[in-house]
Amino acid sequence: MPLDGTALERAVRAHVDDTIAFLCDIIRIPSVRGKEGPVIRLIYDRLHSFCSRAELLQIPDSFVGDPGYSWPIPGLTYEDTQNLRLSVLGSDPSARSLILNAHADVVPPSSNQINAFVPEVRNGIIYGRGACDDKGQIAVIYLLLRTLAGLGLRPRGAITCDIVIEEENGGNGTLFMTRHPVHADAAIVMEPSEGKVFAAVRGAVWFELIITGRAGHSGSASDVVSALKEAVKAMGVLEEYHDRLLAASRGTYSLFDVYDNPMPITFGVLNAGDWPAIAPASAIVKGVFGFLPNSTVRAVQNGMVDAIRNSRHEYLREHCTINFNMLNNEGNTLPVDHPLVQELAKAAAEASYPGEISAMTAACDAWQYSTKLNIPTVVLGAGSLKYAHSNEEQVAVEDICRTAITLIRFLDHWCGFDDAARHS
Repeated sequence: MPLDGTALERAVRAHVDDTIAFLCDIIRIPSVRGKEGPVIRLIYDRLHSFCSRAELLQIPDSFVGDPGYSWPIPGLTYEDTQNLRLSVLGSDPSARSLILNAHADVVPPSSNQINAFVPEVRNGIIYGRGACDDKGQIAVIYLLLRTLAGLGLRPRGAITCDIVIEEENGGNGTLFMTRHPVHADAAIVMEPSEGKVFAAVRGAVWFELIITGRAGHSGSASDVVSALKEAVKAMGVLEEYHDRLLAASRGTYSLFDVYDNPMPITFGVLNAGDWPAIAPASAIVKGVFGFLPNSTVRAVQNGMVDAIRNSRHEYLREHCTINFNMLNNEGNTLPVDHPLVQELAKAAAEASYPGEISAMTAACDAWQYSTKLNIPTVVLGAGSLKYAHSNEEQVAVEDICRTAITLIRFLDHWCGFDDAARHS
C-alpha cells in the first residue's frame, strides 16, 4: 500500500519551523577543516533520538597514514573531531537497504561574504556558509528522520546516515567510513542538485605547479628567466592537454555531452614575485583538473606530467615540478536504467521535481562508496551548485521539504515500510 501523499506532505511541513531553526544553528558553527567537532556533536544531540542507534566515531590521528588520505597538514589533530553514523534498523533483513551521506565541513568564507556564519532567513530562503553545501542536506536528513519518527514509519530495510568531515579537502571523512563499512544496497551522496538525480559524477585532480626561474634586474633580460612567464606557459600546456582529453571523452557518457565543458580546468592560485622590476625566481600555481569517468586519477596525473615534459617550451620541461598531494577524486557513473536511478527519479517526480536524470560537473564523495565498497551510488540534494562556495550561498526551504519528501517516497519504493506502521 503506497504512502498517502497528502498525509506525507502535511507531516513534513509540520516540522518546517524546527528544521529552519536546526539549519540556522548548524550554520552558526564555523566548521571549517579541523573545527568540525562542535557541529558534529550538535547534530548528534538533535538527531539521535529519531534513530535506532547513533555513533560518534572518533578519527585517530594515525589515520593520516591511510593510503587514501588526502591533503595532510602538519600539526592537524583529530582529538576533537568525529564522524557521526546514524542508523534506523529495518524490520526485514532481506529488504533493500540505503546509505545517505552528507558532510558537515564547509569552505572558508568568500572574500566578499560578510557574516558568513550568521544565517539569514529571507522570503523562504536561508543564507549562510554551508546553507546548501552541505548543511542544507543535513537539514533534509533531520526533516526526513523526524517525519518518519512522527508518522511511526518503520522501514523494512535499514537506513544508515553518514555525517562526515573533510569532504571539501578530499573526502577523508567518507574514506574513514569506507574503512568501517556497513552493508547497503544503494547510497545517495547528498549535494545540491536542484532535485536532479546525478547518475554520473566527474572526477578531479588538484595540482600544484612549482616553476623555477632565474631572477634578475629588468634591464638584464638576456640573463634572466621569469618564473611567472614560464608559469603562464605551463598553464597553457595544461589547457591544451585538457582540451585533448575533453575531445577524447566526448560521447562516452551522454549525460555529460549536454555541457559545453563538463570537466573544466581551473587555475585558482598564482604566487610569484615581490617587485615589479625583478623577474621572479619561482612561481607556484594551484588548481583543479576535472575529468570524466572514462579516465582515472592516475591517468590524468600521468597525462599532466607528460604534457609538461613533452611540451614545446624547452626551459619549462626541465624547471617545472607537479605535485598532487591534495584532493584526488575518481569519477563514478551508474547506468540510467539502474533501479536506484529510476526509482529515485520517480520519487522526485512524485515530490513535484522534474524527475530529471543528469550528470554532476563537480566532484564529491560519491566515488568512495561506488569504487571502494562497490555500492551503487548517485547524488541528489536540495539547492543549486551555482550557490555553493559563493558569497550568496543559499537554499530554499521549499527545496529542503521537497527533497525530504523525495527521499521518503524513494524509501517506500526501495525498501518499503511496515504496513502496521502505516496505520499507526
